Amino acid sequence: METVDARYLTDASGYTGWAERVFVPQTEAEVLEVLAEAVRTLTPLTLAGAGTGLTGARVPQGGWVLSLERFRKMEIEPGFARVGPAVTLMELRDTAARTEQFYAPDPTEMTASIGGTIATNASGSRSFRFGSTRRHLRALRVALMDGSVREFRRGELIDFEVPQMPVPATTKYTAGYRLEPGMEWVDLFCGSEGTLGVILEAEVGLLPTPKDLFSGVIFFASDEDALKAVERWRSVAELRMIEYADQRALEMLRVRYPEIPLEAAAALLIEAEGDDVDAWEARLEEARALIEASWFAVGAKDRERFRGFRHSLPELVIETLRRRGFMNMGTDYAVPIARNGEMLAYYRERLEAELPGRYVIYGHIGDAHLHVNMLPASQGDADVATGMLKEFATHAVKLGGTVSAEHGLGKRKAPLLELQYSPEEIGAMRRVKERLDPLGLLGRGTLFGGAVGTL
Repeated sequence: METVDARYLTDASGYTGWAERVFVPQTEAEVLEVLAEAVRTLTPLTLAGAGTGLTGARVPQGGWVLSLERFRKMEIEPGFARVGPAVTLMELRDTAARTEQFYAPDPTEMTASIGGTIATNASGSRSFRFGSTRRHLRALRVALMDGSVREFRRGELIDFEVPQMPVPATTKYTAGYRLEPGMEWVDLFCGSEGTLGVILEAEVGLLPTPKDLFSGVIFFASDEDALKAVERWRSVAELRMIEYADQRALEMLRVRYPEIPLEAAAALLIEAEGDDVDAWEARLEEARALIEASWFAVGAKDRERFRGFRHSLPELVIETLRRRGFMNMGTDYAVPIARNGEMLAYYRERLEAELPGRYVIYGHIGDAHLHVNMLPASQGDADVATGMLKEFATHAVKLGGTVSAEHGLGKRKAPLLELQYSPEEIGAMRRVKERLDPLGLLGRGTLFGGAVGTL
């Protein structure tokens, strides 16, 4: 058995695994050879993305690893781009920008690969206006376990029957296969977490870069004022981003940003198209924002600084947990917009009762999709946090929400699927997998039968 490079055996959550061998093909023919050999030897095969995920989907639990890291095609055209799965969001962003275009989905981690974001139907802060990855896919080129390579374009319908799955009343959703009669192939593969086929290339839509953007990190003296501002601003047509950070998140950020005002109890990161500064000044005054203490962008450099400010939160959370010897203990649940305040209040009440002071809350408040990250200081805390992850998921579903809004379930969170769906509905998903992967080799353990107790 060959020694497998450790970078293929973990992800950003700290979840680890093992494998017998890693394949890094550079042609479609080589990919098909690996698939054929896996079928011949009945060897499980895990697809490895960039490793930025938090659910263990790319972490093998035996068998082989297939990495598409050499598939780096990138062609930018007016209105769209053709990209290989290994191209990162940052590379696509920077290349498209030279043609005054941008790719709307913007998961916080810009080193994530395009293939990985398609696998999870990733979204991000701009999904508030532009939606998730699925909306921006025009075509996929996919290697299937039967040895074929097919190109599926937007509008091409699947050729078999599937039931209508219940869909939560949330703006973001990526938990299991999203099935509906007459659905398109592109929509089936997007969000399937590497369990149905191997994405070799994607065609994604690009949008014209707006001429003017109003961007800022807006601080508030109370959390209540920040939450009221969210509700007031949600309907502003030009707004394309509204992100939240609570007081503990700001305290954590002061390690890197000591200029955060001491009186700030919450912050909203906003971005809106246009340059109507007067309108925003009136909105800020009405919302009782700390205008003089807030930060406003005067150019692209400032906007990138603000993005770094937001991205520092998950980085600092992961650093803290690794230093303490624990895996990521974060939620990815979303609820209907109208239940956002109720879910946030529930989070705070339970966290203060069980883990007072040992958590931060931040994220995509515009989509009622906040990330709760628990920061256990002991194994006892970690055990409590594990139980609370399931408790919070159950409550989100009770409110009409989802157990996964953008990260997927992978192996770590696969047990949550049964909180969202009935055994019959999960059975329907399994039958779709059996149709495309009859031996159950691709992404074994992801979605169906993940490791227990790893949340």
